[in-house]
Amino acid sequence: MLTLIRPALVLFALFSIVTGIAYPLAITGVAQVVFPAQANGSLIARGNGAVGSTLIGQEFASVTDSPAYLWSRPSATAPVPYTSFNADKLTGSSGSNLAPTNPALIDNVKARIDALRAADSRVGFVRPPNQLIPVDLITSSASGLDPHISPAAAEYQLSRVAKARHLSDAQVRELVALHTQARQFGVLGEPTVNVLALNLDLDAHFPSAKGPAPLSSPTNRINE
Repeated sequence: MLTLIRPALVLFALFSIVTGIAYPLAITGVAQVVFPAQANGSLIARGNGAVGSTLIGQEFASVTDSPAYLWSRPSATAPVPYTSFNADKLTGSSGSNLAPTNPALIDNVKARIDALRAADSRVGFVRPPNQLIPVDLITSSASGLDPHISPAAAEYQLSRVAKARHLSDAQVRELVALHTQARQFGVLGEPTVNVLALNLDLDAHFPSAKGPAPLSSPTNRINE
């Protein structure tokens, strides 16, 4: 019996050390050397700490301030504004798999449309009649943590943001272009705009152009 148990225990200990300690340490070390930013969460630093991650969508401003910022794709956890993890509100990522015929999905879309129109009205922006709303501004992401929107969604919002900040559309459009990521290798995926990085740049380049009370950082915490 001992001759059967001893090899099993030795192999168990050996593979535990190799796969549970040596391999994770080696991969962690390589990642820290080769891809340090990505390995540490792709964090965006401002001042003495991180204010967000390029990989996680988050609420950026209060309802009063929101017209002066571009909105992320809505979260599955709330119709609007975007809500990822927030310890105070007890919200977090959740699924958004509602059927097209589900009344809850229709109600959520209507609420998001109303919120977009209310943001326009709050800054006195008159939108061209019958302008179509990009679908990613009124439907939620699968995880509720999507940090990107389409260039069309950014274009739809930039006139409102420009008016709220007393800027020209061209000034905002220039920053949108800087934060637009092309298809990977030119063929994979679709072009995207990182909303958090763009909003931070808006505050950095036009700190005196904000209308309502300024925010120094996003209000949501990072979901650890």
